[in-house]
Amino acid sequence: MAKTNSEINYVVARVEGGTIQITFTVPFSLVSKEREESLKEYAKDIEVPGFRKGHAPLEKVKERVPAGSLIEHTLSHILPKALAEAITEEKIRPAIYPKFELIKAEEGEPWEVRAVTCEVPKVELGDYKKIALGAARAKSIWTPGKGEDKEKKEPTKGEKEQEIIKVLLGSVKVEIPKLLIEEEVNARLSNLLARTEKLGLTLEGYLASIGKTSESLRVEYENQAKGAISLDLILSTIAQEEKIVIKETEIDAAIKAASADPKVGERLNTPEQRRIIASVLARRAALDGLTSLL
Repeated sequence: MAKTNSEINYVVARVEGGTIQITFTVPFSLVSKEREESLKEYAKDIEVPGFRKGHAPLEKVKERVPAGSLIEHTLSHILPKALAEAITEEKIRPAIYPKFELIKAEEGEPWEVRAVTCEVPKVELGDYKKIALGAARAKSIWTPGKGEDKEKKEPTKGEKEQEIIKVLLGSVKVEIPKLLIEEEVNARLSNLLARTEKLGLTLEGYLASIGKTSESLRVEYENQAKGAISLDLILSTIAQEEKIVIKETEIDAAIKAASADPKVGERLNTPEQRRIIASVLARRAALDGLTSLL
């Protein structure tokens, strides 16, 4: 068991499927202190009969705040820092922001909260250039100077890309954590649900119309998610291996191309979004580099 600088105890457990659990034990003295700070924040906006806004006793304010909301607000004061310290100390590389599960929140006793996440999988590329070219040639993908059949049509760039992608997914082994796949599947299901609702359809009705069930769709999405995540990780690793650097002007050009609406441009032109765009462009450059070898 380890401790953060705020004397919060934590235990890290790595479980099957690549999931990481960090269980925090928070001293009640810290809970009490941060709960009071949370109530002070609530007091600024909550109206209590007989008192001016912002001047009601905290006990009166507490009566008007749902217990679940107060717990969540209190923990939001505590957990981000504790999580950051644990991740740094244990050298964890989380692939997604953790989900928190409240285990225990008894008055006068330490609270227990579990953070559930997974690490970014390691990618062992091997000699990816040799593998990609060798497999492509074995499948009779066109290469300069190959063969004498002048009438044989040269594959398009898209066809070459698809062959490279197949080769990479088939030859580079990546263990994708179940939690990462579930996150992607749930996101796809949520998007599908939103689209069907806009059309005035139920999800069940839509699936029945295309001959699928919720179970078969989830399996299909799981396979798609595993392939998409694997490809992103492989190409990102290749981009690092090739020391691909995306210039700020390239990011600007991508934002401009994607934002006919000025409001869209504003949303894309933030530090976080620019990092995401740079990652996408780096993966694209890595794929283009391999494709150009064919």
